[in-house]
Amino acid sequence: MSAPGYDVVLLDLDGTLADSAPGIVASVRHAYAALGLAVPPDDVLRGFIGPPLDDTFPRHGVPVDQVGAAVAAYREVYAAGKLFDNALFPGIPASLTTLRDAGVRLALATSKPEPLARRIATHLGIDAFLDRGLDDVFGATLDGTRRSKGDVIAHALAGLRADAGLVDLTADAVVMVGDREHDVHGAAEHGIACVGVAWGYADPGELEAAGARAVVGSPAELVTTVLGLARRDAG
Repeated sequence: MSAPGYDVVLLDLDGTLADSAPGIVASVRHAYAALGLAVPPDDVLRGFIGPPLDDTFPRHGVPVDQVGAAVAAYREVYAAGKLFDNALFPGIPASLTTLRDAGVRLALATSKPEPLARRIATHLGIDAFLDRGLDDVFGATLDGTRRSKGDVIAHALAGLRADAGLVDLTADAVVMVGDREHDVHGAAEHGIACVGVAWGYADPGELEAAGARAVVGSPAELVTTVLGLARRDAG
């Protein structure tokens, strides 16, 4: 049986809540320069935002045996300060406030390494919208043992179910919100619907082709969509 709205919203970070392109693109440029490789054009560099780096580097000219060095070079400058070269998209704070006021539980689920994600959440004030603060920020691991969006969502669900009030949390009560196809695919691995946001870094039609339940054009529309959709039967 369906019920209105969702109890929990998992939020992607880069391209969904925050315009993080400046810091990420600059760090990717540094990685290519550090390896003495030609830097891809700007449209390719934007494609690095969202998916795991060790998937994206080899697709764009980095030899497989140098991917680890590229990721290390990226993280060197990113962790040193480029991670703060971003800002929340206009309308995001108001929309998160409205969702919380409506009784929706919010959590961050990002492919970014969790320690970095927590630093960014604090810097941007995202933690203030999460019931358990930084304990509701879920990300990848630095060693790659948890890397895909599906892995991160599994980690987030386990972490949320550790909360006494969410031990019986079911997939149909959760919706993922993201800007790239891997958000949609990762959610689908767990029987979770995904609402795509059109202001992020996806190519035209990417979210629709991946199977997003809806694609919204503004943070205000995100609120009305999340609160208005009926739960989808996860089975």
